Amino acid sequence: MTALQAPPAAPEVLARCAELVRPALREAVGALHPWTAEMAAYSLGWCEVGGAPAATPGGKGVRQALAVLGARAAGADARAGVPAAVAVELVHTFSLLHDDIMDGDATRRRRPAVWKAYGTGPAVLAGDALFALAVETLAAVPQSARAVRLLSAALADLVRGQADDLLFTARPCTGPDRVTAEEYRAMAEAKTGALLGCACALGAVLGGADEDTAGALDRAGRHLGIAFQLVDDVLGIWGDPAVTGKPAGGDLREGKKTYPVLAALHSPAARHLPELLAAPGRAREAAELIETAGGRTAALAEARTHTAAARTLLTRAALDPAATEELLAVLDFLVGRDL
Repeated sequence: MTALQAPPAAPEVLARCAELVRPALREAVGALHPWTAEMAAYSLGWCEVGGAPAATPGGKGVRQALAVLGARAAGADARAGVPAAVAVELVHTFSLLHDDIMDGDATRRRRPAVWKAYGTGPAVLAGDALFALAVETLAAVPQSARAVRLLSAALADLVRGQADDLLFTARPCTGPDRVTAEEYRAMAEAKTGALLGCACALGAVLGGADEDTAGALDRAGRHLGIAFQLVDDVLGIWGDPAVTGKPAGGDLREGKKTYPVLAALHSPAARHLPELLAAPGRAREAAELIETAGGRTAALAEARTHTAAARTLLTRAALDPAATEELLAVLDFLVGRDL
């Protein structure tokens, strides 16, 4: 990029990638059983319950954009990354369907979650269908063996991270069995980073990248995932519900051991935090104490550390310069929400 060129705008990059991927994604979902296809379309923000066109847009399409940009970063045409983009978007949607059930979250993107709109059993079934469809999508590409291995490894990490996240809620805030910062980072990398890293690497693999290039993209995506999870933790406590689509302080009421909580518990100023976290209806007081004890500041500082690590990996790897600029723009957009 020359000095006269403006840096790429992330929303434009995301929109362009989504436009490229949308026909293949719609075709894939359309091949499902009509009932599961409707639930999938609802979860993707395409329709309302019953199949009428949606009045509200779906998600940002970050993972599918990373797959397309991964292919371009490897020097291939963006279209080479489309099967990877479809697969990771299907897996991401599957994970959200099951995640909302496990967490008991009744809303997603400011409307009823799939399990609330259609029922728990149907939502589980739709998630299973999306997972199977993702594998089927990759099985049809020329590099299928390598691609399916990458996706399978990411799925294994995702499940491991989700398991740890659920188990953390039952562990104490203090003492030898408390959740450590190292355990949190491992959980965040697995639960959130694995699929982001897979998206980048999978697109690159379909674009003909070698192991070193795909590995650098995977590691960058994993650091991005940790940073994203840290910022998400901050928004889960202090975010505006009108923006996040979730109730303020929801993570505290659910007993989640998020990074701001873990960081605050190390401060003498937070000696009363465990009792506030255990008391129903005191989430606002807990949030104020966490901020006073430095939990918010520590989480954002940690997010900046992982963002910098991702940037370093992307700028040092042998990647297409224009695609790298767009990857960096998406990175900053994704984790810059509260930095």
